[in-house]
Amino acid sequence: MSTNYAVEAQGLVKRYGPTTALAGIDLEVPTGTVIAVLGPNGAGKTTAVRILTTLTDADEGQATVAGFDVRSQGNEVRRRIGLAAQDVTVDPLLTGRENLVMLGELHQMRRSDAAARAAQLLGEFSLNEAADRRTSGYSGGMRRRLDLAATLVARPEVLFLDEPTTGLDPRGRSELWTVIDTLVGRGTTVVLTTQYLEEAERLADDIVVIDRGRIIARGDARKLKREVGGDQVQVVVVERGHLPDASRIVAEITGVEPNVDVTARSVTASTSQGVETLVLAAKAFTDAQIAVDDMSLRQPTLDEVFLTLTGSTTEDEEA
Repeated sequence: MSTNYAVEAQGLVKRYGPTTALAGIDLEVPTGTVIAVLGPNGAGKTTAVRILTTLTDADEGQATVAGFDVRSQGNEVRRRIGLAAQDVTVDPLLTGRENLVMLGELHQMRRSDAAARAAQLLGEFSLNEAADRRTSGYSGGMRRRLDLAATLVARPEVLFLDEPTTGLDPRGRSELWTVIDTLVGRGTTVVLTTQYLEEAERLADDIVVIDRGRIIARGDARKLKREVGGDQVQVVVVERGHLPDASRIVAEITGVEPNVDVTARSVTASTSQGVETLVLAAKAFTDAQIAVDDMSLRQPTLDEVFLTLTGSTTEDEEA
């Protein structure tokens, strides 16, 4: 396996009785990048993270993290990674500051160094005002931010984030994104599972879509959108009664049966002709005397890509 990758896996298979959670996935994550792993409920995202963080063994295949084998060199792997699982793990009887200082000392930092690192992280995660309160009184979002800060105490080379912004408000999510940008700028590699497609598009250099334990697509957001159908022309008519004629016109221009949304009064179809489609549509609708509210050319959303690839939406969370 190559030293150019912070995470590399080949042929990972994991079975739970008759159920195959992973059916032979390969994964390469270059150092200093962010990879987002998307998949519907039960796709195998969390299973892959558990194998890569040494929490469970693969039945077949091999993997290295930070250059060390996850099966035979687990202690070395654990020294170099941070993991924020879906469940918050902070101690409710300690203050936020005490939680972080304790973790620093467990990582064999001197108390003064652990205290300095705790203060830095409390500031980065907007927890200064609550730093000396017991975490049992924190809101869910505050506990989540503290849990994420805890994963960074030892400055891990590779950070695994399993749906890290679940439970955070928009401000908290934005703050976390900024922290992740900063970490990647310093050379940290991030493996992110998420149910928020905008999060994957905002953060990830590479997106992997897993379904039924297999990787079914991979690339950045733009590449995935192109693979699913390229550009789309969308026409919004003024009167719903014109939707049948609008659908016919768009089908004739694009050669594709369009999607009609009665509520939105819109007709949408994929096209390979780009701006030329808009020119033809504008003329056709003018000739047909059909009033139009809006006419645009756009790429499919990442949500539409995900639905096309898997037949599911990411609103289903993995158990």
